[in-house]
Amino acid sequence: MKSIAAALFAALVCAAPASAQDAPYPTRPVKIIIAFPVGGLLDVVSRIVGEKLTGLLGQQIIIEARPGAGGTLATSAVARAEPDGYTLMMINDNHAINPSVFKTIPYDSVKDFAPIGFVGTAPMVFAVTAGLAPGSIAELVALAREKPGELTYGSVGVGSAAHLAGEMFTATAGITMQHVPYRGGAPALNDLIAGHLNTMFLSAVVSLPHIEAGKLKPLAVAASSRLQVLPDVPTMAEAGYPLEAAYWFGLVAPAGTPPPIVAKLEKALAEVLAMPDVKDRLTAMGAVIAPLGSQAFAAYIRREMTKWAEVIAKNHVTFE
Repeated sequence: MKSIAAALFAALVCAAPASAQDAPYPTRPVKIIIAFPVGGLLDVVSRIVGEKLTGLLGQQIIIEARPGAGGTLATSAVARAEPDGYTLMMINDNHAINPSVFKTIPYDSVKDFAPIGFVGTAPMVFAVTAGLAPGSIAELVALAREKPGELTYGSVGVGSAAHLAGEMFTATAGITMQHVPYRGGAPALNDLIAGHLNTMFLSAVVSLPHIEAGKLKPLAVAASSRLQVLPDVPTMAEAGYPLEAAYWFGLVAPAGTPPPIVAKLEKALAEVLAMPDVKDRLTAMGAVIAPLGSQAFAAYIRREMTKWAEVIAKNHVTFE
């Protein structure tokens, strides 16, 4: 009897890890961290995706904004989080840019994260506040040359894609404009609408309603072709200043998250992005859905890191 009992006990002990690995997921709410304030692009996209993931996973998806330090505060927190699938992050282009911006960051953009899936991009619109006279890129450049250093352009933070787009434009145009960094898209957008800022590269997702309301004037789109939602607005290339820039976003988990959990989230995200109403909502706002699985997303992040490092070096961008 003792030998039988011992054998049963040993079998249970050996089976425990497999049972833990196969435990149901999720059994409680899942948090998606974003590194910028509520109301911005990441918040809008994350809430649309999170709402659908809630239905597919059977647990509430909570969106939590932790802005600050160009996204490094939130990213660092996620890198240190328990890799159990209950803390995720909707990263954006800053994830690939920050390693070239900051001398040191408390995480590794590749090694400390497990990519789940790429969601898509949001091409940038170069817009001016409604009260500013220029109605075209040519007129803006002429005004900037008349008043060197007086015109301002905002961004969602030092080293952000919007900042770099502004740097590339001013360098190409041979003009001087003052960069005004913010802690996120929402406060920058509010100041642009109010006229406290003159210009900004910002996503169509958050700018379109204000363009339609006449509060902002779009001068050009930083994309290879005109946007479906703004068919009359020329591209930067058509305006004489070839420049393409877009925000992008995708879901990651802390490194070490069990592969079955990553796989389940990857599958669920792909299902969400295939939903007609999700595609319609994001497309109508100016976003471009471009689903990628975990491996393809990992390769995309590495390519983006290389690209932005080259852009920063080529344009001699400094971050003082």
